[in-house]
Amino acid sequence: MALPWTLHGDGKTVGATDVVGPGERLNWPLTIGIGTQHVIAMFGATFLVPLLTGFPPSTTLLFSGIGTLLFLVITRNKLPSYLGSSFAFIAPITAATASAGMGSALFGIIVVGLLLALIGVIVQLTGTGWIDALMPPVVSGAIVALIGLNLAPVAKSNFELAPLTALITLLAVILSTVVFRGILGRLSIFIGVIVGYVAAVVAGEVDFSGVGEAAWIGLPQFTAAMNPFADPSAALGVLPAFLPVVLVLVAENVGHIKGVAQMTNVKVNRFTGRALMADGLATMLAGFSGGSGTTTYGENIGVMAATRIYSTAAYWVAGITAVLLGLSPKIGAVINTIPAGVLGGVTTALYGLIGIIGVKIWLDNKVDFSKPVNQFTAATALIIGIADYTFSAGTLSFNGIALGTVAAIVIYHLMTWVAQVRGTAR
Repeated sequence: MALPWTLHGDGKTVGATDVVGPGERLNWPLTIGIGTQHVIAMFGATFLVPLLTGFPPSTTLLFSGIGTLLFLVITRNKLPSYLGSSFAFIAPITAATASAGMGSALFGIIVVGLLLALIGVIVQLTGTGWIDALMPPVVSGAIVALIGLNLAPVAKSNFELAPLTALITLLAVILSTVVFRGILGRLSIFIGVIVGYVAAVVAGEVDFSGVGEAAWIGLPQFTAAMNPFADPSAALGVLPAFLPVVLVLVAENVGHIKGVAQMTNVKVNRFTGRALMADGLATMLAGFSGGSGTTTYGENIGVMAATRIYSTAAYWVAGITAVLLGLSPKIGAVINTIPAGVLGGVTTALYGLIGIIGVKIWLDNKVDFSKPVNQFTAATALIIGIADYTFSAGTLSFNGIALGTVAAIVIYHLMTWVAQVRGTAR
């Protein structure tokens, strides 16, 4: 069977102004090298999600790789993207696991994936116009920002467990972005973890007891999702925290696809519906087996921007490599040795960066904050999310992320409608 890529030039060299398109590839040694680079780019962020939520790292890595391969198949090799663990799931997974166990969190992940896949079908049929209308930049930016800032107490609690290690890790993350050029400068989280880990080993904070017992090759830990019919109240109770994640995944996917389209070809936007469907199905597959939900990764888009190589062949290499890593319990055991201090340092920067991504959405779209509708939409949603307002109704409990998301959407559209009716819009 013929492979779907054509060789770019001689397959060995890429000119300074050349672009290697999604349907092209370099020779296989170079393609494997580029694919490995994508694995390194995604690894630092992808393994942090299971560490922070208590999920098995090997399982998450396995389904990240499987999800990426599924994504490439569904998008017909036209859209170069990697599906890594989404940070939007951290808060709801943490809350659900604490209240009703890991199975309830997996049920929430499955529901998010199902809704995202359905939205993908609708987008494929109707386009993305209705998404832009429902979530204009002021709303989507607020939702993304409040999810990151809502997690600030989690970062603080880990930081306080080993302040010196956390500080070393944080400084390594910050400085590596300006010390290194090119790809290394984009791997600040990964470099920070390595530096912090070494500091933690020197300080005697790392427990290696589980590493020696783990096998080099084997299946990861699989966990079944909760049966919603066995405990309907528990199932319904976790959903309010997960539903806002759907909106975030939509915003992330659409934004990433637009970014890839700008770098490659505007025709890529035609695959937005397929991308949402693929991410939804990948998230469902992970949820059924014990992995975390996925999203298209900005880290890998950064690699493409730096290399000007957009070949989907490299992503097949990355996906297959992630699957192989997921089939090594030894690697999962090593990841599990990363101590709280390192996590505290990394997440102090990382959660803040999620918040800043929301701000960047406002800046990129030139949101006018002299308008009261924009002011109150963002201000109210952020305070609700950061302070983690909660509201309970029977077995249902709505946390700050859920309430902040609802507030952003309702306030924007309510104020806009009233202003139009009263003629006070400005």
